Amino acid sequence: MKIKSQKDFFAGLMFLVVGGGFAWGATTYSVGTGARMGPGYFPLLLGVILAIIGAAIMFKATVVETVGGDKIGKWAWKQMFFIIGANLLFGVLLAGLPSVGIPAMGLIIAIYGLTFMASLAGNQFKFLEVFILATVLAVGSYVAFVWALALQFPVWPSFIAG
Repeated sequence: MKIKSQKDFFAGLMFLVVGGGFAWGATTYSVGTGARMGPGYFPLLLGVILAIIGAAIMFKATVVETVGGDKIGKWAWKQMFFIIGANLLFGVLLAGLPSVGIPAMGLIIAIYGLTFMASLAGNQFKFLEVFILATVLAVGSYVAFVWALALQFPVWPSFIAG
């Protein structure tokens, strides 16, 4: 078997492993039936579908010829740092970190922090565009999660909201 597209092969392998892991992890929950779904039904189904998609992509990578073998490039360390860091920052700002003394800043501040930090992963940074995007995301998240779904989590910093 010759790999004709390294990018597709390893992307498919990643989907296969992640999907298989989720499907396997979902079996620890009650799966139920199609008519009476348990908490493990949806993650199991998504994991299996993701694994099947990964296997199909891997198969295509060994069958369809690509120009130059579609080699894998170098790792994008800067982008990985800022995207993962933005997600960690969102979690810390949303709920706080009481063991270190960081109070919960709430949903709105967390979304602004996430948006600004993730935007640093790009090649250019335009403050006004990022600010507008963060504002749209914050308003949309407030409307969807707090107003429409009535979810209970901090929206504003704890020292402001009380």
